[in-house]
Amino acid sequence: MKAYVYVSLKKSVLDPQGKTIQGALTKMGYQGVEDVRQGKFFEVTLDGKLGRDAAQAEVERIAREVLTNPVIEDFRYSLED
Repeated sequence: MKAYVYVSLKKSVLDPQGKTIQGALTKMGYQGVEDVRQGKFFEVTLDGKLGRDAAQAEVERIAREVLTNPVIEDFRYSLED
């Protein structure tokens, strides 16, 4: 089973790297880009010993305790069998 974890800055947190990327895209001639927010992506392979509910709980725990700074970041994830 694989877990795909997406971490991004909370909407209330300024994202200077995203703004820099947005500015660069505009200068390069890309059109229609209103906003860019950068983030992190993690692919976690689970060993299969956990059931789906236990895997979900473990991925949430990993994301909350290790992969994110809960003060400034949010996360979402998906599981794939």
